[in-house]
Amino acid sequence: MGDAVLTAGRSGLVADRVQLINRLRDVLTGVFPALEWAFDYSARKGALVLLTGYQTPAAIRCCGRYRLTTSLANRGVRGADAVAATALDAAQAQQTALPGEDVAAQIVADLAAQIRALDDRLKRIDKQIRETFRSHPQAEIIESLPGMGPILGVEFVAAGDLSAYVDVGHLASAAGLVPVPRDSGCRTGNLHRPKRCSCRLRRVLYMSAQTSIIREGPNWDFYLKKRGEGCKHVQAVIALARRRASVLWALLRVGRVFTPALPVTQRLGFVIETPGATTATCSSLLTSSSTARSSSPGTT
Repeated sequence: MGDAVLTAGRSGLVADRVQLINRLRDVLTGVFPALEWAFDYSARKGALVLLTGYQTPAAIRCCGRYRLTTSLANRGVRGADAVAATALDAAQAQQTALPGEDVAAQIVADLAAQIRALDDRLKRIDKQIRETFRSHPQAEIIESLPGMGPILGVEFVAAGDLSAYVDVGHLASAAGLVPVPRDSGCRTGNLHRPKRCSCRLRRVLYMSAQTSIIREGPNWDFYLKKRGEGCKHVQAVIALARRRASVLWALLRVGRVFTPALPVTQRLGFVIETPGATTATCSSLLTSSSTARSSSPGTT
């Protein structure tokens, strides 16, 4: 119950943040479009700090680069010199004062302050989510799967009890990762995307699959394989999410963490170093030695 409350609260805060950023961009476009184009306010803390103190071209030009850089640096902005330079370039590009600028400047400052306050609340709730998730008995197994962090992990746990599903096929079907047939008479093979599924579970498996293909590995290789078969991006990610559901189900069933290596290699996990050669695992050496013995002429 606590996991569901935390994830629901975080989703609400994220939605509020998106709404405030869109509102900030809308107001800023009306009075200072050059500055609105200059920064990504969803990712740059320095831009929000700038807007809490300076919202108009005249105010930024009057402050000057040195004082603006010093002010931003004192408030903990990284790369304060670059932020100040970008803001000054935007201010120099707009020499005209638009009507209603003072009122809009106050609204922009208030919106920027609200977004910063939401960021602080999100940091606190993210810390609480990490602590709650890592106290779960299966947290280490879930987080070991590439693409599954504490946020998606706690959403997966909050999505429901896995014991309610008979097998991984039922889990994938509940997540909407299995196509639903809509056959009629002699018409067969008419598969469609399911409309009744757990949106939360589908989101967790889809987002974790999409995150896992950022780095090279088995997830990226499987994604490229599906793209090579003619699947579009979304289709390939859904296919990867379905495969990862099977892997996660198996890991939770046997109670071991995910490793790219084979299970045999993990069980024989000690390492042997040979002079003048690269480090090899015991399983690979055993495999090579057994192959050599079977191929020697004296073996029976």
